Amino acid sequence: MSDTAVQHIARYRFEGADHWGRREGEVFVRLDAPPWLGGRESGPRDPAARAVLRPPAEPTKIVCVGLNYREHIAESATAVPGGLDAPAEPLLFLKPPSAVVATGEAIHYPPGVERLDPEAELGVIIGRRARAVSAASALDHVAGYTCFNDVSARNYQRKDGQWTRGKGFDTFAPLGPWVAVGLAPGALDVRCRVNGEERQHGNTADLLHAVPALISFISHIMTLEPGDVIATGTPAGVGPVVPGDLVEIEVQGIGVLVNRVEVRTA
Repeated sequence: MSDTAVQHIARYRFEGADHWGRREGEVFVRLDAPPWLGGRESGPRDPAARAVLRPPAEPTKIVCVGLNYREHIAESATAVPGGLDAPAEPLLFLKPPSAVVATGEAIHYPPGVERLDPEAELGVIIGRRARAVSAASALDHVAGYTCFNDVSARNYQRKDGQWTRGKGFDTFAPLGPWVAVGLAPGALDVRCRVNGEERQHGNTADLLHAVPALISFISHIMTLEPGDVIATGTPAGVGPVVPGDLVEIEVQGIGVLVNRVEVRTA
């Protein structure tokens, strides 16, 4: 499907209730469910300026892929055992659903964290249950794509030897601003900006393990349910942020995910 056929499907709060809608100019055309679950137009057209965007997925799990861009492997201090060689198979880890926040919400800088890094990624949102699917049929199970920020506490990542704590704090999985339906994932620019300055710029054409292969590989390990998210890996250029910084994750054809870093108070 060409980019001209791409639709942006948002989950948003309007007048005290959550809705799904298709972005058309300055309004959201309200849907009774997301389109990958058979949603249809339900009548109202809500002004986008008065809507508060919500996370565009409610995952049962977030499956992340580490070291999936060759240049990021070369710069990474969290290389796979045995050195800096590219993983022969996708290197997977999980983030909890409790880490999810929407665009516009804060990334909390937890006590004890000595270095906090954002990571710009293409996020894949599953639209149809996937279990042991082939790479050839994998994209049939995709609802669409979103921007994803794999926020990482580097000192815990290195100290623990595995990544659950360093990657799993509340607010460490911003995604949004919406879902791009009909977008081809094979050659999309992925960027991270901090306070307007570009830190990362990669392209999904350089993924070591492309989106169809990732879906197939993961689905042979665990069943992927509608709403689940796959974070496909980050390009080179990662660096730390501090409270007050504004982080923007942009993926071509989708939009910009915006979150400010704040000190966690509780």
